Amino acid sequence: MLAKLFTYSLFGIDAKSVEVEVDISPGAMPRTILVGLAEAAVRESTHRIERALVNSGYQRPIDRIVINLSPADLPKEAASFDLPIAIGLLTASNQLHSERFADYAAVGELALDGTLRPIKGALSMALAAHEQGLRGLLVPVENGREAAVVEGLEIIPVGTLAEAVGFYSDQLPIEPLEFRWDDAVAEFGQYPIDYSDVKGQEMAKRAVTVAAAGNHHILMIGSPGTGKTLMAQRIGTILPGLSPEESLQTTRIYSAVGQLEDGQSLKILRPFRPPHHTISEAGLVGGGSTPRPGEISLAHNGILFLDELPEFNRRTLEVLRQPLEDQCVTISRAMGSITFPASLMLVAAMNPCPCGYRGDPRRNCNCSPIQIERYLARISGPLLDRIDIHIEVPPVPFRELSDQQTGTSSGEMREQVIAAREIQHRRFVDQPAQLNGKMTPPQIRKFCKLASDAEALLKTAMDEMGLSARAHDKILRIGRTIADLDGAKEITSAHLSEAINYRTLDRSYW
Repeated sequence: MLAKLFTYSLFGIDAKSVEVEVDISPGAMPRTILVGLAEAAVRESTHRIERALVNSGYQRPIDRIVINLSPADLPKEAASFDLPIAIGLLTASNQLHSERFADYAAVGELALDGTLRPIKGALSMALAAHEQGLRGLLVPVENGREAAVVEGLEIIPVGTLAEAVGFYSDQLPIEPLEFRWDDAVAEFGQYPIDYSDVKGQEMAKRAVTVAAAGNHHILMIGSPGTGKTLMAQRIGTILPGLSPEESLQTTRIYSAVGQLEDGQSLKILRPFRPPHHTISEAGLVGGGSTPRPGEISLAHNGILFLDELPEFNRRTLEVLRQPLEDQCVTISRAMGSITFPASLMLVAAMNPCPCGYRGDPRRNCNCSPIQIERYLARISGPLLDRIDIHIEVPPVPFRELSDQQTGTSSGEMREQVIAAREIQHRRFVDQPAQLNGKMTPPQIRKFCKLASDAEALLKTAMDEMGLSARAHDKILRIGRTIADLDGAKEITSAHLSEAINYRTLDRSYW
């Protein structure tokens, strides 16, 4: 007898529809054949499924069994096929009869005792089921909350193979899960940190506010212990919350790599990814025989923080150049290419020299000019050119550290950021870029109008500092953001002067 039902295979962060066909031939030599470009995890599933059937009280078919996973040219490598294959075996051996296979797909990994274990990519699979026009999807209980985010699709949480059989046979009613945005925000949408924790550094906080308002990349330069990491970790607290669409995009990526917190349905807070400087190229951009997202894509709609920037492998840093420009990562393999989103805010920190104390009034630096030059040469000019804001983060004086009054808080900075972004959203209605940091050259010419004195100032800065064309455009973008923070329609010399001061490395700092 032949049984057919739907399931899904994860390819990158997208789910592809797969039809599971199970055929049992009575009287033939007992043998199980699995076809359809199945990887090791899927080929081994037949042994798990056989024991799960027996331990759940069902009979294991002792006949010739052919299991086909269609389409045959799509690689299938996850254990999420266990449940649909087991249901197909029960149906083909006349132990289960159901009219629901055309309406409800199933995904899930089976343990030997018949319980279901969580899988990766349940959200993408639910989205694919909805696009396919199915009524619902059976998922393991642990994946229920993330899959329930998809509107218009019934998510049926099942804990065991027996529960799935009971639902398909219409003998066990299971209520679909419901998603509530307010509950998710209350549980996972609060920050435990605040910029009021950072003593002093008001100038650096101002630069961070500008960077957050226009989504500009930022590099902080300073001695150890000046608060660079503290400020980077708190940038998310001043950014607008993720919109439902952004939250869904980000959650798909985390779901595909299995990094959602237990019981979490959506990513409510913007991601903050701080990879160690020993990370490989594949770890940063993604890779593998079947490509999976790297840290760049995991920071989508959030912050990628690279601490101790010169300590990263130079070749690893160079792979950042294309994603920073295109806001996506494309990985090509023989089976095809996969594109992962990578719209992020890059935040980097570094010491001014190998020992870290160059320019520190309290500590002596013993680094030679050649050592400093080699240290800085680890970061290429083209990469630095793509970072909009370079700022110095000086040591904090004792009087500021001991001051009992708190400095600027995240709430105050966030109000400024949101007000500036609202101006940008009105400006860029129906435009390719929605924030100043992403403006295209035509948009720069249209929206970055300079006052007469500001134009003269920019010309002088270009001549004296030897700025590149990219640096020229970045100064205009930053100036536009500063003007938005002031609520000004035109970029004045004061706005432009502050923007030029944020190009520390262009001012021959070293």
